[in-house]
Amino acid sequence: MSVHEAITKHSTAQHLHLVRFAELDEQREQAIEACVDLCRRGLPFSVDEINAITAQIIAHAKQGISPLRSYVTEDMVRDFVKKG
Repeated sequence: MSVHEAITKHSTAQHLHLVRFAELDEQREQAIEACVDLCRRGLPFSVDEINAITAQIIAHAKQGISPLRSYVTEDMVRDFVKKG
């Protein structure tokens, strides 16, 4: 394999890794928005889906260059809504 091919292969792998991160991050943001909406309306909500996606992001980050995300608590959602 030439140097050019190796660089191209590496760049492609990094790009695909970041694309997958962006997909997971978007799913996480949608889950957060859903929780915030329920909280604002005074309805019960759970952060389980957010944290399941967060776990996927953390596992994915171990395989490449993408950033990490923090787990979310119900208190964090309530505090965000109160400040909003």
